[in-house]
Amino acid sequence: MKSTKLKQLLASVVAMTLLATGITGCTKGTEDGNAVGDTNVEVYQAALPTEVQDSEIYVAPINGIDENFIRGMDISSLLVEEASGVKYFDEAGQEQDLFKILADNGVNYIRVRVWNNPYDEAGNGYGGGNCDASTAATLGSRAAAYGMKLNVDFHYSDFWADPSKQMCPKAWADMNIDEKQQAIYDYTVESLNMISDAGADIGMVQIGNEINHGMAGETTEDNIILLLKKASEAVRKISAERGNDIKIAVHFTNVDDKSSMLRKALWLSNEELDYDIFGISYYSYWHGGLKNMKDTLATIKGQYKKDVMVLETSFPYTGEDGDCFGNSVSEDDIAGEYICSAQSQANAVWDVMSKMAEIGGLGVFYWEGAWIPVGNSYDTNQEIWNKFGSGWASSYSTDYDPNDAGKYYGGCSWDNQAFFDFDGKVLPSLGVFKYIYCGTNTPEKLEFFKSCSVEVTQGQDIVMPEGVYGVYNNRELSREVPTVWKAEELEAIDTSMGGEYQVHGITEDGYEVIANILVTYANLLDDQGFENGSAAWQVGFDCAVNPTDIQNKASDAYAGEKAMHFWNADEEQVFWVEQTITATEDGTYNAFAYIQGGDAGSDHKVRFYIKVNGEEAASDDTAKLTGWKQWSRPEVNGVEAVAGDEITVGMYVSCAAGGWGTMDEFCLYKD
Repeated sequence: MKSTKLKQLLASVVAMTLLATGITGCTKGTEDGNAVGDTNVEVYQAALPTEVQDSEIYVAPINGIDENFIRGMDISSLLVEEASGVKYFDEAGQEQDLFKILADNGVNYIRVRVWNNPYDEAGNGYGGGNCDASTAATLGSRAAAYGMKLNVDFHYSDFWADPSKQMCPKAWADMNIDEKQQAIYDYTVESLNMISDAGADIGMVQIGNEINHGMAGETTEDNIILLLKKASEAVRKISAERGNDIKIAVHFTNVDDKSSMLRKALWLSNEELDYDIFGISYYSYWHGGLKNMKDTLATIKGQYKKDVMVLETSFPYTGEDGDCFGNSVSEDDIAGEYICSAQSQANAVWDVMSKMAEIGGLGVFYWEGAWIPVGNSYDTNQEIWNKFGSGWASSYSTDYDPNDAGKYYGGCSWDNQAFFDFDGKVLPSLGVFKYIYCGTNTPEKLEFFKSCSVEVTQGQDIVMPEGVYGVYNNRELSREVPTVWKAEELEAIDTSMGGEYQVHGITEDGYEVIANILVTYANLLDDQGFENGSAAWQVGFDCAVNPTDIQNKASDAYAGEKAMHFWNADEEQVFWVEQTITATEDGTYNAFAYIQGGDAGSDHKVRFYIKVNGEEAASDDTAKLTGWKQWSRPEVNGVEAVAGDEITVGMYVSCAAGGWGTMDEFCLYKD
C-alpha cells in the first residue's frame, strides 16, 4: 500500500474512532507532535478486584500471576460486526461498547489481524472482517481510550494466512525476493505509522501469522528469514522513532509437534533474527496436552532467552450453531476435563493462563471472542456477510483465493466460541480474565461425568468400573462417583462377537450414566497403530523419494499418539504400507484400517488389500482423502486361509504432489 493512500485514510480513521468511542480528544500524539482531537481526556481504567467475588462460574486465583500479565482478546471482526447490526450487552443486559465490557472483565490488550489489501478491484471486501491497516488503526485507538494496548498481527497476505496457506499479496506477486524485502519493510513502516497516528498504543507486532511453512508466498527458509529480518527492522525503526517499547513476536502453531517447534526456535537463533517473543497458537482440542505445550515453551524460553506466550486460544461454550453456517469445533471434538459450557470455557482459558504464569510467559490472547451471529436466517445472513464482510469469507474472495474461500465462503464458524451468546449478551466466563487475581465464591456444582468406556478382547469377561468420574465446577472436588450397572444389559452382550454396546447405570446420587462397551477383535497384526515405530511394517514406493514417515502427533492419529504419515510437495506419490504374518489356524480372515488426508488430486487412489501367499485375495478401493480428520475405514472380509499361509495386509496410495495424510489402526482378525 502506498504511503499517500495510508495518509488519505488517516483522517477518516480518526473520525471513525472518535465517533465510535464518544470521545472528543485523545492523549496520544501524532508523529509531528500535534494532538489528535482538541482536548485531552482521561483514559478509562477498570480496577482489578482484590477480594473474592461472587460469580456463576468458579475460578481459582492463579498464585503469583503478575498484574501486567497479558489478558488479551483478538477482536479483528468488531467493525464489520457493528456494521452488520450486532450489539453487545453487559451483565445487566444493558447495551454497551464492547471495549468497556472487555475492560470491566479484565482484558488489557487487543489483537487485530492486518491484511495488505483484502478487496477486489471494485472495492468489494473478501470478508473475515475486511481487516487492513485502517481496521487496526480504528480498533487500536478505541482500545487506547480504555487503557488497552494493541498487538498488530501482520499476515503479509491479502487474506487468511495459516500453516496451510501463506499467499503473496497481489501487489507483490511479480516481485523477486529483493524487491519483496523492500516492500515488506515499507509496508510495515507505513502501516505502523498510520496506526500510531490514529492514537493506538502499539505494544506488540507479529511479523507473520502461523508461519510454519511459509510467509508472503515464500516457502523456503532462506527467503522467509530474509522477509522476517526486514519486517523486524521496520518495527525497530518505528519503536525507536516513536519512543515506544514495541515487542516483536514470531508466531507458529502445531505446538503438539514439540520437535518441530524446537527446530523453529533453533532456526531463528542460528539466523540471528532480532525478535522478542516466540508465540504459538494453542487450541486444546487440536494441539495436545497442556503439559507438552508448557514444557515446549519453557524449553525455548530457557534455551534461547526469549519471551514466550500463547497468541491464540479459544474454547466453545456451546455446541449449537448460531448463524446457519457450521462450526469449526463441535461437542464431538471436546474431551477430557471439558465440555461445551461457559464453565468449561473459563476452565480452558484458566488452564492456559496458569501454565503461562508457571513458566513466566507474557500472557495469552483469546481468538475472536466477540465474533457472533449477524442473524438467524441463512439467506439474510449471506447477504449481510457479503455486504459487510462479517462472515469468514465473502463471494468476492474468489478474486484472490478461488480454491478455498472462493468455493466455501459464508458465515462465522467460531460463534460458539465467543464470550457472548448469540444475542450479544456477555457470558459469565469472560470474567475469568479478572478473577484469576482474586478467585470466586461459587456454589459447588457437578458439571458432567467423563465418558465411561470399557474395552475387552473377544472372549474376555467384561469387568465394569466401580464408578464414573464426575467433574465439578471446582475441579479440586472432581472424583469417582460409585455406580450400579444394569446386570441384564451386561448379560445380553455376546463377547464372542466384536462390536459396540452400551450399559446404563445409576450413580449413588441418582444420576443416570452410560458406559460404552467395545468388544475388539483379536488383532493378529503387530504394532497396528505404529506406536512402536515401523519395524513390523514394510514400505514400498514407486516414486523418487519415500513420502512416508512415522509421525508423533496425536491430532493426526486415529488413536494413540502416532500414525503412518505421508506428504511430498514436489512429486506425485505412489507407495504402499504392509505387514505379513503367518496364519496359525485354518479359517476366514477379515481386515480393516483407517486413513485420512487431503489435497490428493481428483484421480487419487487408495486400495486396501489382503494377500495370501503373495497373491491378492481381495481389496477395497472405496476410501477417499477428503480432508483433515475425515477418516475412511476400508475393509476386506471373507478371505480363506489355512495354517502356514502367509497373510499380508496393506494399503496402497497414489496421489498428487502436495497430497498428505495419515493411516492408522490396521486390524487383521479371524472369524
